[in-house]
Parts: sequence; structure tokens; C-alpha cells
Amino acid sequence: MKRIVAGIVAHVDAGKTTLSEALLYNAGVTRKLGRVDHGDSFLDTNQIERERGITIFTEPAVIESPNMELTLLDTPGHVDFSAETERTLRMLDYAVLVVSASDGIQGHTETLWRLLRQYDVPTFIFVNKMDMPETSRQAMLAQLQRRFSDSCADFTANAAGELDAATLETIALQDDSAMDQYVASGNVDIPTIAGLIARRRVFPVYFGAALRMEGVTEFMCGFETYTQQPAYGEDFSAQVFKISHDASDNRLTWLKVTGGELCAKMVLESGEKIDQVRVYSGAKSTTVERVAAGEVCAVTGLGRTVPGEGLGAAESAGALVLQPVLTYTLLPGDCDPHACLVALRELEDEEPLLHVVWQPRLQEVHVQLMGAVQLEIVEELMRSRFGLEVAFGQGSILYKETISAPVEGAGHFEPLRHYAEVHVLIEPLARGAGVEFATAVSEDVLDRNWQRAIVQHLREKEHLGVLVGAPLTDVRYTLIGGRGHLKHTEGGDFREATYRAVRMGLMVARDAGECVLLEPWYRFRLEVPQDMLGRAMSDVQRMSGVCEAPSADGEFAVLEGEAPVSEMRDYAMDVSAYTHGRGCISLVFGGYRDCHDADVVVEHAEYDAESDLENTPDSMFCAHGAGYPVKWYKVPEFCHVPMQTIQ
Repeated sequence: MKRIVAGIVAHVDAGKTTLSEALLYNAGVTRKLGRVDHGDSFLDTNQIERERGITIFTEPAVIESPNMELTLLDTPGHVDFSAETERTLRMLDYAVLVVSASDGIQGHTETLWRLLRQYDVPTFIFVNKMDMPETSRQAMLAQLQRRFSDSCADFTANAAGELDAATLETIALQDDSAMDQYVASGNVDIPTIAGLIARRRVFPVYFGAALRMEGVTEFMCGFETYTQQPAYGEDFSAQVFKISHDASDNRLTWLKVTGGELCAKMVLESGEKIDQVRVYSGAKSTTVERVAAGEVCAVTGLGRTVPGEGLGAAESAGALVLQPVLTYTLLPGDCDPHACLVALRELEDEEPLLHVVWQPRLQEVHVQLMGAVQLEIVEELMRSRFGLEVAFGQGSILYKETISAPVEGAGHFEPLRHYAEVHVLIEPLARGAGVEFATAVSEDVLDRNWQRAIVQHLREKEHLGVLVGAPLTDVRYTLIGGRGHLKHTEGGDFREATYRAVRMGLMVARDAGECVLLEPWYRFRLEVPQDMLGRAMSDVQRMSGVCEAPSADGEFAVLEGEAPVSEMRDYAMDVSAYTHGRGCISLVFGGYRDCHDADVVVEHAEYDAESDLENTPDSMFCAHGAGYPVKWYKVPEFCHVPMQTIQ
């Protein structure tokens, strides 16, 4: 029996959960068809999901047939929860992309297609709602081939259970061995077709109406026929894709075993021990002793795992493509701010992209989110799960900062009976590179343990820029000098010196005009009627965006490009208004660029870097048995280790 892990992905309201319910009912897992709008679907197990009629959390279901054990993961469809969907994509052997025949390919559907391509996930396509009036199989297939790939092929079998000639010809054109078979016999065998699908050379398309159970049996038969179980190694490895808490507040680590087997009471390399191993199907779980490679499970006992982490021989996954670009301020009302912070930390554990930040200078809690719907869900979770009635302020743009030229920073911390000095070279990196760390100091000059401590202090904190106090990114920190004292240096001394060195360097860069404010940009795809193209292009120019040459898609014009989030975040409502509901726009995070109105943003922020005592650039020296502060611009005159670069 082959084991397959497949995920169902789609734009919201395409019928993704309805198809999941139909597959479960068809396989005999459920006795009745659940409905999202009725709040009784098998896979929407959370009360908030049932009330709102949308999928918020990825949930598994196990379907068994004589030849296949299928773990089906139903993922969120709303764009605000797309980070959860993206994490799930990394686990999949195959994906089922659901497209609504009545709505066609939506903006978020294209985003999902790009993510599937990036993570190299073999994909089946199910065109749903074919029972709606004015839907055309030929028109939908043509749209899929035009917008996705010309390798999309109609896999609807004839009465004899065979693919038609047009489909076989499409398959044959994708591979030499398939073409040889087709020329010789007029057919292509199943293993060859399955291999092409697994290599993303062919994308099977099925048509149906999940709510009416039309096309569901044919899809399931085709899926069972044309899928292959991946090869797994013998050494234990697993990939974490989700963190949650059960009704008893036990922390659950959801993972897919990608090699060997996972056993209860297993001790991981981190020293943590797995307690229970649970296999979930909907809201029901079964406790088992072991799970084999290719299975999905949830385990208890692990307190430090994070989504995307690799266990055993598996490597950890990189950063997600989709990132939040908005930050909201918590308004605790009558609730205890500390209790709110603890609750938000637990939600952050489950969804790391929430990124909860305590701002000591402002005495505020800031939360990064994908959008307004996710914000509402967080408010509901705070109320229903933690009993906290909170609200959030108006969202603002999540800015970042970097530098344009290398700069050396020095930090000295020497109150009485303490001593540490650190010199850090901060260099700019390419946009989107993130943060890197290095050391260039001989162990004869600075002990290895002290070097490790300094690099750890550089890593442990999100260092803030000095323009608006935004996080620093796209830089490399290199330890280039330092000094400790065998008697007086304690653990926290290097932490203080390291933080001050970074801030001092940034202040030098600011005075040299080398600090750069970055803002998030969206990549957009805008579809408007042909006669409104001029308005759309004018709007993009007004928003400081850039766009490519427009293209035609029937009676619509398609405009693709990039623009600042600050200008485009509410533009979808404008598009709907001036096109009278006929236009649509899809937005996806396009990275950070130089801020187009940096002077305005800096002036409005009114951030005084020298008054931010939690991130001071000044140093502390000692003379005559007493410590005294030295302003950052005078530190080079007092340093015990000479500055290595010209300031």
C-alpha cells in the first residue's frame, strides 16, 4: 500500500473544503456530507471556523483504499492565512488545486500556483462548480493552459477508462520516451504518465461539482492511479509544519515523517523527548506507538520546536515567501497587559509570523499580521480561548532599515568591577539577504568562548535602526575586535558592549547619510476592462509603482508590476468601485525596497535614537573607582582597542 500526503489548496470560496468532504464521504470515512455553510464539515473542527464558514487551520484526514493510504490536508483559502498554507506545501507529496469554474482563476490562485512551482509540488487540478450556468469545460481548460501551463491536460476518461487522443498527445509532447510510446502504439503507459506528473511535466485536470458529488469518484480513481509514493531513507527525519494546543493545553507539534520511523518516548538530538504520538483525522485522534515514513502525526512533549524545523536528518526549511507587512498596536482595555502578552506569545508559538513585540519605549505590544481578517480571528481567539476582551489600533506599515556603506561600531561597558569592549563591522548586503554573522578575530586576541558569546548576543536580538526604530535587515555583522578581563568580565558585560557597538555604528552611519529606510512592496496583477486601462496605469504611476507592458485577456486588460504597500493596501476597493465590480487585483509580498517617501516617514515617526535608553549608543567607562558615561561620538577617543576603520 502506497502512502501519499496530499494537500487541497484554493482561493477562498472555490469549494476546497466541499471537495474534501466529498472525498471523505465517497471513501466511507463520513456517513453524511458536511457543509461549510452549515457549520458541520468534518475538517473545520474549530468553533471559529464553523461560525465563520472558512478554513483557518490546516487539518488532516486519513482516507484508505485497497491500494493507497491518503493523508489529506485541508488548508486555509483566505489570503490572510496563506502563511499556514505555505508551510503545509513543504510537506506535500502532491497538491490538489481547486479552481472555481464560475469565478475562473483568481489572483490568490495564481499565488498558490507560483508557490507550488517554487516548492516543486506535483499538482492535480480539480475544476469545481461545473454545474453552474454558462460554464465551459473547453474554456476553463484553455484558461488553465494560458495562465498556468500548456501541460494542463483533461484527464477525463472515456467509457473504456482510457484517456482521449488529445490528452495523450499533450502528454507525449512533454517527454521523449512518452513520445516514442505514443508513436509506436498510440498510447502512453500509466507508469510513464505517473512519472511525468511526479516531475511536474504534466498537470492532470478533472472537472466536476463537489457539492453534487459529480466527478469526485473519477478524480479519486485518477489520483490513485497516477500517483507514486516518494522514496524515503532509513534514518529518522521529520519536518515540522504546525504548532497547536489541544483542549487540555498540551502543546502539539505537527510533523511529517520523511525518513525511518518515529516512536513514542524517542529522545531527539535537542534532548527533548517525545511523549505521545497521535494520528488525527478531523477532530478525532488515535494514540499510536510509532509512525512510518510518509505519515503525518502530532506529538506531545516538545516545547522548543518551530514550524519549518527539520528533525533528525532533515534540514530546516528557509524563510516563507509570504510575509506580513502590517503591524498593529494592542489596545488591552481593562485587561492585564501582561496576561495579554502571555496569551499573544502562545499564539505566536503557533503562528510565528504574528511576531509579537513588546516596545519598552512606548510601553506597547505590537503584533505583525497579514490583514484585517486575521486580526479579527486573533481578537476572537483572545476572547474565546483566553477570556481577554482586547482590540487593536489601526494597522501601520512594517518598515525596516539598512545601511548603504560599511561602518565600524564600538561598545564599551565598564562600570565598577565589570569590563567588556566589542568592535563590530556592519556591512550592507543585497536586498532580501536578511542578516548574516561572522567573526574575524584571532583567538590569540580574544578567547573563543568570548567570541561565541558576542556572536550569540548579535543573533539573539532584533537590532533596531536609528531612523524610525525599525528592525535592521540586509546587513552582515562581523566581529573585528574586542577585549575582556579575566577577573572582572561577566556574562552580561559582553551583551551590553555588543548592543552598544551596533547602535554606535548606526549613529555614525546616520550622520554620514548612510542609513536607509526600507518599505514593503507588493507584486500585483490587475485585471480591468480594456477601456479602463488608462485609469489603471495612471493609478500605478500615482502610487509610485512600476508596471510592465499591458497584455490582453479577452475583453480585459492585464497589468502586472510592483508598488509600495503604503500606497496600494486599500486599492482593491478602488478597483472594485471604478470597474463596477468587474475588475480584480491580486497582491503578493514583493520584498523590501528603498522607501519612496522616506523623509515624510522619518519626520512623522519622531524617533530620537539617543533618547531610546533601551537601545543606547553610548558607552560606559571607568576611572578612579567609578563608572561614567561617554557619548557615542566620543567613544573612539576612549576605546581600549583602537578603531580599525576611518570614521
